[in-house]
Amino acid sequence: MTQCALATLIAVTMTQTPATAKEPTPGLSQSIAADQPLATDRAELSAGHVDLGPRYVDNQWTLLIHDGTQARPVWRNPDETVLRVSDAALQTVPDDPAYAFLGVDAGERVYVVPQVQNPDVVWLGWNTQDPRVMQSIDRGVTLTLLGVRGPGSLTTYLQSGTFAAPQPLWRSTEPKAQPFWAEVNTHTHANWVFTAPGVYLIAVQVSADLISGETVTATRTLRFAVGDATSTDEAYAATADIPVPAGQASPAGDRTGAAERTDGSDRPLMVGLTVAAALLAVGLVLLLLRGRGAKRRAERERAASPSKEKL
Repeated sequence: MTQCALATLIAVTMTQTPATAKEPTPGLSQSIAADQPLATDRAELSAGHVDLGPRYVDNQWTLLIHDGTQARPVWRNPDETVLRVSDAALQTVPDDPAYAFLGVDAGERVYVVPQVQNPDVVWLGWNTQDPRVMQSIDRGVTLTLLGVRGPGSLTTYLQSGTFAAPQPLWRSTEPKAQPFWAEVNTHTHANWVFTAPGVYLIAVQVSADLISGETVTATRTLRFAVGDATSTDEAYAATADIPVPAGQASPAGDRTGAAERTDGSDRPLMVGLTVAAALLAVGLVLLLLRGRGAKRRAERERAASPSKEKL
């Protein structure tokens, strides 16, 4: 196994400024037509060219899977797509301290979606090349790993050539959100390393500042079936309440196309309005009860005292 072949897609140390995922692999030139359709059927992708990428669907910003495994490429919904990592992806971790970030002992067998294409294994990367995306975003997008659920760990990294140091992007063992930056009109592939067979659910967020000044964000969950024996039906049926780091969108609701304020200035106002409404409701209830009590006391006093007709 070559050192360059062993890799993972999304592991980055959490910093205030997202890491930049630079293009390390030549020969990745491609263009994406604006009229490529959105497929509605389910699909299991086990070999061939596949990318993650932002796109607009019905004027809503989202994250989709670009399926280039067939003659006419299509976009696919992550909820209806299983990425199969077959036993053909098994490789041995080298005895090299440069790969200590994988958290796996040398000599162990892991499943690797390689940065350099293996025709027997799905070839997974990302692109920011949808025409409308390129026209609307300001400079690039941020891809963030929010969380992973699976029987083992996931690591994603880049490596330029056989002797260059690996550049981790995502690691599921890290407790914090892990962002990296991708320039507009880029197409990149990386190494994805899974340490055990089974179903993996991976929550990924894509966000960007638009030329219009808005910020858009969407969160989607990717489904992986790792190993030949892992059931595709199990991968489709799997659900996971992936904890979301503070300040990130929840993967449960896919905040597709949400244009949001980034300063949080509307939050105190909403809290204040909620508290005021609650106090008003309590006041009205107390006023109503007090009025009813006063009415009952008045009726008891009239019943106990002689009426003017008896005087």
